[in-house]
Amino acid sequence: MSQETRKFEAEVAQVLHLVTHSLYSHKEIFLRELISNASDACDKLRFEALADPSLTDGDADLRIQVSWDPEARTISVRDNGIGMSRDEVVANIGTIASSGTRRYLEALSGEQKADARLIGQFGVGFYSAFVVADKVTVITRRAGQPATAGVRWESDGKGEYSLEDTNVTERGTTVVLHLKADEDEFLKAWALRSAITKYSDHVAFPIRMPAEKDGKPDPTEWTTINSASALWSRPKSEITDEEYQNFYKALGHDFNDALAWTHNRVEGSQSFTTLLYVPSQPPFDLMMGGRDERKGLKLYIKRVFIMDAAEELLPNYLRFVRGVVDADDLPLNVSREILQQNRQLEQIKARCVKGVLDLLERVARDEPEKFATFLAGFGNTLKEGIVEDTANRERIAKLLRFASTKGDGANKTVSFDDYIGRMAVGQDTIWYVTADSYAAAAGSPQLEALKAKDIEVLLMSDRVDEWMLGYLTEYGGKRLRNVAKGEFPLDEADKAKQEAATAAAAPLLERTKSLLGDRVSDVRVSARLTDSPSCLALADFDLAPHLARLLREAGQDVPDSKPVLELNPEHALVKRLAAETDDAKASDLAGLLLEQAEITAGAQLPDPAAFVQRMNRVLLG
Repeated sequence: MSQETRKFEAEVAQVLHLVTHSLYSHKEIFLRELISNASDACDKLRFEALADPSLTDGDADLRIQVSWDPEARTISVRDNGIGMSRDEVVANIGTIASSGTRRYLEALSGEQKADARLIGQFGVGFYSAFVVADKVTVITRRAGQPATAGVRWESDGKGEYSLEDTNVTERGTTVVLHLKADEDEFLKAWALRSAITKYSDHVAFPIRMPAEKDGKPDPTEWTTINSASALWSRPKSEITDEEYQNFYKALGHDFNDALAWTHNRVEGSQSFTTLLYVPSQPPFDLMMGGRDERKGLKLYIKRVFIMDAAEELLPNYLRFVRGVVDADDLPLNVSREILQQNRQLEQIKARCVKGVLDLLERVARDEPEKFATFLAGFGNTLKEGIVEDTANRERIAKLLRFASTKGDGANKTVSFDDYIGRMAVGQDTIWYVTADSYAAAAGSPQLEALKAKDIEVLLMSDRVDEWMLGYLTEYGGKRLRNVAKGEFPLDEADKAKQEAATAAAAPLLERTKSLLGDRVSDVRVSARLTDSPSCLALADFDLAPHLARLLREAGQDVPDSKPVLELNPEHALVKRLAAETDDAKASDLAGLLLEQAEITAGAQLPDPAAFVQRMNRVLLG
């Protein structure tokens, strides 16, 4: 058949304009696409050769070759895979977004289909060549056909292409890109080698480039550029810890070893492999720019690199995890750079989350010292999951650790399960206090009554704790309660004592409230205090004073709320206030009792100078 010129099917001019100007954020991706297509062609030949071994006669070494010609200003990508007939060229290249691979898969049935897992299904990638080329030539011959059955396809990407028969001595396909005037960077061997290493290192077939002599390719000597072996696709039993760690360091650009990792292959209706790492140290921007600068999982499809930070594969609270997901099939948009949301994606995400939480549970159980290192670096990030991931809230809470009144300092922490295991008979509440430091939490006056009854209290001093606990209201069937909020629970005997003390202190309470005016919502006798003179009590949904202060410092609008001041009538300072007859001195004492309660709760004093003057007057009598 003589040469003929055909128009592209579909609205090609518009689509090609979109491909070349909008779809690809990095120009070098054209090489990934062409190598991926070449890899698909080799996969197809390998599959068909199972039924017809003669297809690979004389050349069974499947490979991909990338070369460049600085004088002709061309790049060539050649494979010795299945090749195409004239009709296949028209069908696969002449129609935008047609996918020969997809139809190839659809033509298979039953067990054959399962055996063809390695075959991709993208049709638009070829056109990415026009991002850097103003003319593309394809020379191809299908395996099993004579040399005279070769086809030459050529187009400038503007709406038409030419087709002609030609002699092709070797099976397979060669794609020649005639580069645009401003794309000279791709005529350098190092640029091609860098793109191959970045995007196609784990393609299963060797990708070879000629040696470079005087800036030109030497076709007499070829070097394999890619590793041609995906570490994650190998059996776990064949991979050493050193190999896992070396891969992590290259993957995460980290000089330190990974803390732990998990490597799993999931088979079924959706098959994929995951290799996930937990770093030993957080990057400096994890809590600051980290929420914006995502450096998540690398996504591969059949060992072809697709995305560097696939945010859709892990929730934000696990953004510290590094690793690889290699799926057999995933729906992408036409540029392969953006994942489309669907049920398959949700399944992979769920398995990734499960894998990470399983890993952390194992480290927490078997290597507590290593787990303490993890929590020191990533504990606050993990706490975000209490808010973000309701489905796994209990599992995440199980991993958290806190200081305790029965611990030994800030570094001795306990889990919720530890706490429940030590609960007294009949206790149904997990008690905690929040503050902006361990010392402030441990010294909180609200703890005194519970300490006197030998009831353990968790001391929570991270900035995210108060926010997190707004969403974590129970664990293991036990209610979580802040010791500083709400009415303090009393048994019948204590309730009777409280009522008697309140009645006896009625004049003191009324006078103190009058002296403080609108600075408090109420004044009452405290059931929380045994040693301190005063403390603040908050409503169940009030912000803790230290958190309100932090939010205001960050420029947030925080509604004003008036606390309840609780007094301990047995304390000498409160007795002094009750006996004071001078209103000015009584006002100073009442003000000090409120302000010391505010300070211990982490609030910011509205007028520190007035506080100092008031204290000086009281000290001087």
